[in-house]
Amino acid sequence: MQFGVFTIGDVTQDPTTGRTVSEAQRVQSMIAIAVKAEEVGLDVFATGEHHNPPFVAPANPPILLGNIAARTTRLHLSTATTLITTNDPVRLAEDYAYLQHLSGGRADLMLGRGNTGPVYPWFGKDIRKGIPLAVENYHLLRRLWREQSVDWEGEFRTALHGFTVSPGPLDGVPPFVWHGSIRSPEVAEQAAFYGDGFFHNNIFWNKEHTEAMVRLYRRRFEHYGHGAAEQAIVGLGGQVFMADTEAEAKRIFRPYFDNAPVYGHGPSLESFTRDTPLTVGTPEQVIERTLGFADYAGDYQRQLFLVDHAGMPLPAVLEQIEILGTQVVPVLRREFEARRPEHVPSDPPTHASLVAQGPDSPHLKVISATAGLETAAQEVTR
Repeated sequence: MQFGVFTIGDVTQDPTTGRTVSEAQRVQSMIAIAVKAEEVGLDVFATGEHHNPPFVAPANPPILLGNIAARTTRLHLSTATTLITTNDPVRLAEDYAYLQHLSGGRADLMLGRGNTGPVYPWFGKDIRKGIPLAVENYHLLRRLWREQSVDWEGEFRTALHGFTVSPGPLDGVPPFVWHGSIRSPEVAEQAAFYGDGFFHNNIFWNKEHTEAMVRLYRRRFEHYGHGAAEQAIVGLGGQVFMADTEAEAKRIFRPYFDNAPVYGHGPSLESFTRDTPLTVGTPEQVIERTLGFADYAGDYQRQLFLVDHAGMPLPAVLEQIEILGTQVVPVLRREFEARRPEHVPSDPPTHASLVAQGPDSPHLKVISATAGLETAAQEVTR
């Protein structure tokens, strides 16, 4: 099972000191976080994509991830998320293939529609067409990575005639794709149709909502002929802050929670920890809470934690990553694997595992669904 951290890259005033780091300092801190994650044995670093304050998460994530690739040797690099709606699929195909080459295949991407409404008109798109944009753009992206010469006519971009992506995917094998969503069942359906991964960033939602979204994805994954429902590739988000005692963790974390740019000045820390997966307490409490995710989401393959937002100073963030790597994740690995049935994959697909599948791999097909194909194929070409 893969464990890692993700960042939303916010530039937020530290409520305990009144200090706000510069954008340059925040960018450098994200690099330091990734390097620390590899140092303590975590598997994944993922970055969001934002185009507005207070975020400095890269508008073009491959730039940051390429820098990190040069500073690491084992860490898997991902996004959380890449906007499939407002980015040009041609540019995505080129950028992430290039990241594959730079990282030696240690790269995948998570696609999403975005949760900031104004980003659509900033890039000349209509938010009311968010779902059709996601469907059409992703289908084009798959073709660009899997066909040598692409002819394309669609609703949302100019036509392509005999277009070839350069560079092509490393070893001719496209990156594995996750579809990230917190509220859209259409995204879970899309992930299931293609046999891709589904990532539910459940940091804002109760377990009942998460369970319903993941169950939908699993059921449709099986419907489309990719395997049993329990074999579907699932990732989850989470948020933690740890100290020697629960009281100490809450004392330190409370001012950051209360002033967070997303949920600050809203619910209380106590209500939010009760109703969502946010865990503020000891490493043992984080272990117990995280193990419980599988009780309602099923056995899954990737767990990412948010530890660095709301103005948390870098030394404190690095300490949290140290605790994750040395005290929490080793136990989670052992316990999750002890409960996992043999026929359920431990890890999501990697570049090496996809290459090993050979030229007949379903991953190399534009559409590999075997059930409901006619209706769904019509959907992706509307």
